[in-house]
Amino acid sequence: MKAVILVGGRATRLEPLTCNMPKAIVPVLNTPFLEHVIRHLSQHQIKDIILAQGHLAQPIEDYLGDGSQFGVRLYYSIEDTPLGTGGAVKNAERYLAETFLVLNGDIITDLDITTMIDFHRKRRAKITISLAPVDDPTSYGLIETDAGDRITRFLEKPTWSEVTTNMINAGTYIMEPDVLAQMPPKTRISFEREVFPQLLARGEPVYAYSSPAYWIDIGTPEKYLQLHRDLLSGKCKQYAPALGKKVLVGEQCDIHPTARIKGPVVIGANCSIGRRVKLIGPVVIGSGSTILEDSVIEESVIWRNARLGPGVSLKKSIVADNCLINAKSICEESVLGDNVTVTSGSKLKPGSRIEPRTTVEAER
Repeated sequence: MKAVILVGGRATRLEPLTCNMPKAIVPVLNTPFLEHVIRHLSQHQIKDIILAQGHLAQPIEDYLGDGSQFGVRLYYSIEDTPLGTGGAVKNAERYLAETFLVLNGDIITDLDITTMIDFHRKRRAKITISLAPVDDPTSYGLIETDAGDRITRFLEKPTWSEVTTNMINAGTYIMEPDVLAQMPPKTRISFEREVFPQLLARGEPVYAYSSPAYWIDIGTPEKYLQLHRDLLSGKCKQYAPALGKKVLVGEQCDIHPTARIKGPVVIGANCSIGRRVKLIGPVVIGSGSTILEDSVIEESVIWRNARLGPGVSLKKSIVADNCLINAKSICEESVLGDNVTVTSGSKLKPGSRIEPRTTVEAER
């Protein structure tokens, strides 16, 4: 079976992290997001993967290449203009002669794909959609089913008065190729709002596969941080690092003996952690980063080649590549795009979103 991963969106909800980087290669535990997804597919013997791309396509191909380093074969399907979820897969139709899998490109899950494929074949379904339970279904696509798991109704982003179930579209689909044959080429079209409801109206066998598997949409900085908390706590079994101990340190790191590290913490290669630094997990620090003396990092993710000066306080924040946070600055619940400079003594307002290549002056 082949898989299509939808990675063509602009990821505006994740800005400023995605101003210069496609969401598909945003680091998750210091590894590009899409690499985790590819390895998950490979574990289920899915080795032919098509990346449906649009915005910032070249950096993805530059990193992943032909996929051989991951034991898979990668193909690239580029859309010149945004085509929506359905149009993007239609654009890759030349690769899809048999039953295939579709994944939204902002989902991390430990869904048992092999079992879902078996379910699809036994039901002789035209489409099978993975479902997951959520506390608040009003932000998602709600799906109602009958006792035999056949879908009876779709409702996108319902109001609370319309909610009848907490089971929502979890962004993984198995499809038969003739679904694409009925769709117009080079046309913007949505699976969720157009194709799926139309198939249902025609009485086609559209089924739901419900699963308690871990699932998260990393579309916002808040969800991105939540993902790291979940991975480091082992909540998502598929991607949890091998934390035989609570601290993982990369090669050629220099950690001062007076530094205090409370896991879970992941430190990339070639990092320097100074005197009396406190790392209070969950914390992830990217390769080549430097944390100088007396700084306190708590529940945060730092990307590559960041430099934090003496006495910096960083809490529940995300710091992108090549940022410089100078002495005694305070960043709480903030997101810094790449190449941001925070001047000494600055205090960012909680909830700050700092665009790339910005210099933040004192008191903001």
